[in-house]
Amino acid sequence: MTHWTEKMPEAAREYIAGRRLDEVECIVSDVAGVARGKAMPASKFEKQKSFFLPNSIFLQTITGEWSQNPTGAFTEPDMILYPDYSTASAAPWTADVTIQVIHDAMTQSGEPVASAPRNVLKRVVKLYNDQGWSPVVAPEMEFFLVAKNIDPNMPVMPPMGRSGRRAAGRQAYSMSAVDEYGKVIDDIYDFAELQGLEIDGILQEGGAGQVEINLAHGDPVRLADEIFFFKRLIREAALRHDCFATFMAKPIEGEPGSAMHIHHSVTDMVTGRNIFCDENGLESESFLHFIAGMQTHLPAAVALLAPYVNSYRRYIPDFAAPINLEWGRDNRTTGLRIPISDPDSRRLENRLAGMDCNPYLGIAASLACGYLGLMEKKNPRSECIGNAYMSETDLPYNLADALDLLEEDTALREILGEEFCKVYDVVKRNEYREFQGVISPWEREHLLLNV
Repeated sequence: MTHWTEKMPEAAREYIAGRRLDEVECIVSDVAGVARGKAMPASKFEKQKSFFLPNSIFLQTITGEWSQNPTGAFTEPDMILYPDYSTASAAPWTADVTIQVIHDAMTQSGEPVASAPRNVLKRVVKLYNDQGWSPVVAPEMEFFLVAKNIDPNMPVMPPMGRSGRRAAGRQAYSMSAVDEYGKVIDDIYDFAELQGLEIDGILQEGGAGQVEINLAHGDPVRLADEIFFFKRLIREAALRHDCFATFMAKPIEGEPGSAMHIHHSVTDMVTGRNIFCDENGLESESFLHFIAGMQTHLPAAVALLAPYVNSYRRYIPDFAAPINLEWGRDNRTTGLRIPISDPDSRRLENRLAGMDCNPYLGIAASLACGYLGLMEKKNPRSECIGNAYMSETDLPYNLADALDLLEEDTALREILGEEFCKVYDVVKRNEYREFQGVISPWEREHLLLNV
């Protein structure tokens, strides 16, 4: 009988080669994208084929509060977690030899748990597969390295670089700016290599201490798993060097926000052909339908692409964040951009998602919009040739409005799953109510004595 470690990817097997495996972390992603689960001795993991966690972990808000279950009584029944050995990955920052394994969440009757984010993405991918298509994505991850922020009442500051000065903004693509925190970047590379994660490139973005990591294109579930892992390893690399890594959409006032741009293409499962191209290598009708689906359904999907009150601070003019649903060829002012490519690599870049979104849900929502376009066969608005930053926004201005739009889009809800949408809505509305109960420094400064 094959030992479970032989089912792991090569990188994980190499990590434990010649060493005693001490611990296994059994993890799933909650709605926020936080790793939930349990750690156990490797000897115990070896003896069990499944594990248990209460389904209430998907009802927890980002602050740790519990939401009322919209689909029934709050009895917290156990889910059954089955390990996906293909996701087994080193946790090289731990003191002992540890492997982390992503698990699939199933009900006791054997059905996928509808509110589990990884299952939501799998549901959307299956809809493509049922049509004979394979969706392909390539995410870009933006994040900030910042000075340790121990007091939440204090503003977030850029980190101190090796020069002894704080990281400066407006240094996009500067190699010397990346070198300022090169030791963190070195650890990110080292951790990624030990985990078998492929980095397509690292660059300095426009914000002070803002970094972008590009990932190679591939299967949506696998790429979402990788982002899930990357967020954790990047945080751990930063902590080694006395700073924080943050994936907040807008952590620093006066600086640009952090996005998770998602490149999309779709291939025919039989021929392997990119369906965004016709026989002559030109843009196909399917490509235009995909764009139209984005324009039609992205306003409702924003609730998943921008999941927190802070997310909407990124959607403001003049900070390099497209706040529109225009599309254009090699036009970075549009929310939907067609990058320069050869016909086989033709793709659409969705530039609206924030890096604070759950990668499973962000990719699922974006793919769902494109799928609906392929089904509805509508045509998009005319291409935007000029500066789309000047366009009127088609997007909601805050989380409450975004949730209202998601509630109204019955087609998108059907794709994502009605049960999941109900759970997501109650969790996010609870978070919004909690935020509404907080008085901000702006209110105290300008309203306390002036109104």
